[in-house]
Amino acid sequence: MQSHGQDTAGDGDDFGSVAWETAPTASTAAEPLSASQGDLQDVTQYQSLGYDHQSDPTSVVASSSHPDPHPSLSNTPVHSAQVKDGKVELEGTSETFVSYLVTAKTDLPIYTSKAPSSRRRFQDFVFMRDLLTRDFPACVVPPLPDKHRMEYVVGDRFSADFIERRRVDLQRFLERLSRHPKLSRTSIFQNFLESTEWNVYKHKQLANSSDPEPPSGLLDNLSDTLLNAFTKVKKPDERFVEIRANLDQFEEGLASIERLGARSKTRLGDLSGDYEDMAMSVQGLGYLESGITDPLMRFERALVEFGSSVRENAGMASDPFLEHLHSLLAYSASFKSVLKLRDQKQLDFEELSQYLSNVATERDRLAGGYGYGMGLGSYFKEKVESLRGGEADGSKEARLIRLDAKIKELQDAVIHSQDTSQAFNEEVLAEHAVFRLIKRAEMKELLGSFADGQIAMHKASQAAWDKMIPKGA
Repeated sequence: MQSHGQDTAGDGDDFGSVAWETAPTASTAAEPLSASQGDLQDVTQYQSLGYDHQSDPTSVVASSSHPDPHPSLSNTPVHSAQVKDGKVELEGTSETFVSYLVTAKTDLPIYTSKAPSSRRRFQDFVFMRDLLTRDFPACVVPPLPDKHRMEYVVGDRFSADFIERRRVDLQRFLERLSRHPKLSRTSIFQNFLESTEWNVYKHKQLANSSDPEPPSGLLDNLSDTLLNAFTKVKKPDERFVEIRANLDQFEEGLASIERLGARSKTRLGDLSGDYEDMAMSVQGLGYLESGITDPLMRFERALVEFGSSVRENAGMASDPFLEHLHSLLAYSASFKSVLKLRDQKQLDFEELSQYLSNVATERDRLAGGYGYGMGLGSYFKEKVESLRGGEADGSKEARLIRLDAKIKELQDAVIHSQDTSQAFNEEVLAEHAVFRLIKRAEMKELLGSFADGQIAMHKASQAAWDKMIPKGA
């Protein structure tokens, strides 16, 4: 019983409305973790997945008995991952594509080199992600940029602007994978980074995936999908309810910042145009006022340079910022997809348990001489059985044997489903710790880059105005 499942804020410029964590409520069953407690819990779970560099004081889990509440991700098994040198291959033919140089550094023994590198095209990234999603369903595999994302396009998909923007998104995807303690250790990722026979590896994977057990019928899949789509988990786990609420608030905060950032970029563009218009007016005034022409012309040049710097630096700071926000929203959506799959595992267990309970009840009623049940349909069904040659007792015994066999089968299925659900729960909790650490590192990078862009813009503006003042004045 599986199916494949899948925010808005006010328009005011109020950063106070941006919520990042769930606020404590009186109805919360357990006392919420403080920021430092949550971070330390993340560190412990992160350590359990393999990040335990006891000899390195800057590692995620330091040798001190008091781990750093804001751990670094700089000591990941695969680090310094880069996507660079986008190159158009087979240009002028119908098979034209863009390849990228992928490099990284690692000390993992599964790699043949400590500095693996290879050239890969976008379809290779897609193939790797599909494999990781298939083989590690409980892991939050980072999203890839849309293949035909129209906001990229300036000219065509082989233009320098398109290639650079896609390179940045692929770099972010690769960095997230390299920071993941499990996915970065997989043979899939290793082959992607350094295999010289990548196409052979791809064909082997496709051949292996083409031999699974025969798929169930279309109607069976459709019925299971529709059943789970309209069925909710009967006993929601508060841990995952809180995680989903945190993700919702995180996405609301990102959406609010995205709107504010886009509005700020538009207003700075308008402001730049206003300064350039003002420069034209000052220039005209300088021609009329011959006694103060030089100061007015310096003022006019300062206005032009200021307006130009505002436009250029606003674009340089805002565009990467907004694109990174889009990427974080997609990353959060990937985590939500894993949560939906976790809910399906729990739903499978609950549905099987309910089915087992119904069959056991039917078996007890039949053994007690009550037949199939109390309804009118059950009464007629039992009468029909009794009219079949007077073999009601034989039919009853046969039914009891069949029900006992079904109960045994369902008991095994319920135990297996429960084990699967619990194991999936533990994996998702560990993924939450990884997601929080990666999110924290990216938010620091995102806001730091934005601040640097703003500083650069204001320094350029200051330089433009400084030129207006004569030297020695």
